[in-house]
Amino acid sequence: MLKEHRNLIVFLLLFSTVLVWSAINPNDRFTWWLEVIPALIGVLILLFTYRFFQFTTLVYLLVLIHSSILFIGGHYTYAQMPLFNWFRDIWDLDRNYYDRLGHFAQGFIPAIIIRELLIRTSPLHHSKWLSVTVVCMCLAISAIYELVEFTVALLTGEAAEAFLGTQGDVWDTQWDMLLALIGSIISYSTLRSIHSRQIQKIVT
Repeated sequence: MLKEHRNLIVFLLLFSTVLVWSAINPNDRFTWWLEVIPALIGVLILLFTYRFFQFTTLVYLLVLIHSSILFIGGHYTYAQMPLFNWFRDIWDLDRNYYDRLGHFAQGFIPAIIIRELLIRTSPLHHSKWLSVTVVCMCLAISAIYELVEFTVALLTGEAAEAFLGTQGDVWDTQWDMLLALIGSIISYSTLRSIHSRQIQKIVT
């Protein structure tokens, strides 16, 4: 039984470890909650649906990576992530670019999750429109997230400044959506083959 669910157990152990680390003395507790809630909701959905729908190992790995990015961003805030502050100072950049990585991941990771759901549960599994649908859905998710940020900012005012992470860039929202779009395209193009092989093992 344990061997059958080994990947899930390892996933949950690593997920919990990074989450606990992230929760210890974060830079801003309010921002921490805003950043980690999407990951917590996502993993709860994966757990509740695990009995009748198990994703490929690739999906669980990507979810772990994305969750870790969110947890790290929540711990430091995206504008103060130390490693990317070092990159900024060494390369004389105009900002901390950790939030750009986060939004790239916001397209890169969901692309594979959505692809698997569509292949395994919809008539699109043999359709030429599959790739277009995946990319469009990722872009929609990014746009929705920007609207969530907008709503939080309206409701909480300055308290959401660290959550927004614009760092003075008036085009921050557009950059965020563009990077999510690029991430989804790169993910679909580079991981499609290995993902298809893993799906084949599950459905056969």
